[in-house]
Amino acid sequence: MDRRQFMIGSGLAATTALIGTGAVAQTYPNQLIRIVVPFSGGSMTDILARSVAEKLTAKWKQQVIVENRPGIAGVSSVAKGPVDGSQIMLTSNGHSVVGVVNKNLNFDPIKDFATISRVGSTPAILIVPPDAPFKTLAELIAAAKAKPDSLSYSSAGVGSATGIAAELFRHLTQTKMVLIPHRGLPESQISIIRGDTSVAFTYFSVGGDLIQSGKLRALAVTGKSRMAQLPDVPTFAEAGLPEFTYDSWFGLLAAAAVPKPIVDQIARDTAEALSDPALIKQFTGQGVDLASSTPEAFGTELRSDAERYGKLVAMSTDGAAK
Repeated sequence: MDRRQFMIGSGLAATTALIGTGAVAQTYPNQLIRIVVPFSGGSMTDILARSVAEKLTAKWKQQVIVENRPGIAGVSSVAKGPVDGSQIMLTSNGHSVVGVVNKNLNFDPIKDFATISRVGSTPAILIVPPDAPFKTLAELIAAAKAKPDSLSYSSAGVGSATGIAAELFRHLTQTKMVLIPHRGLPESQISIIRGDTSVAFTYFSVGGDLIQSGKLRALAVTGKSRMAQLPDVPTFAEAGLPEFTYDSWFGLLAAAAVPKPIVDQIARDTAEALSDPALIKQFTGQGVDLASSTPEAFGTELRSDAERYGKLVAMSTDGAAK
């Protein structure tokens, strides 16, 4: 090896060593940052992403923008995208089962991503059209069992958080309903309002006004207690289905090769952003509990959900639970 080759090799080795230390994070971020949301605008994920982006922009003195890229293409663009931290993703716990509902992915939803931080969680609300013949959870279950596949259910896309909630509901109640996936929660809710779909899950931040105005009827909410915003809507336990427990979380991910120092910095700065009293008050009013986590804790949660919900969704997609 001549002197020039040696110097080039040494330079590459030094660069690699720097990436493995805090040196990379010291200059991060030094360019525009994109938060990819794999759902349509107006979804719960989108709302959270825009609030986080605003706080990080102020913290970093660097523009952070949100890009809606609905579907698998959006998720893939992050897995296969830049590894310098310039592109991250805010998604829901539906990410944990993406590999189950889509067998031909060009990425691994667990191995090809670095977990950064949980962002928040919110109760899921079971909704039906305002003029639906069933006014209680028990009546809905009875109607679904009386005529299998006569009712349909919508979600914010196959494998979305609301989609998982629906699959869990069908599994626990042993009912058969036809899935009608949509691009996001706004579209899913419209289908319920029109009566095109029989049942769905939503969040107060997205559908609260529609529920309170009578355009949607809420039958039950997840969680141990009723929502302050919907005091007349019972919990699933109160409505007769105590075994239905579900936590809809939202969190930040990046491509697996993003340097750990950058991942850790984003996690720390996100935690600071989420601790802002004004932001907490804003989202508490929407039924959202803001809460950050370490990358390691979030990784454990993602893998646990992949195991738990993956089996459930696999049963449904294979027809075992239909």
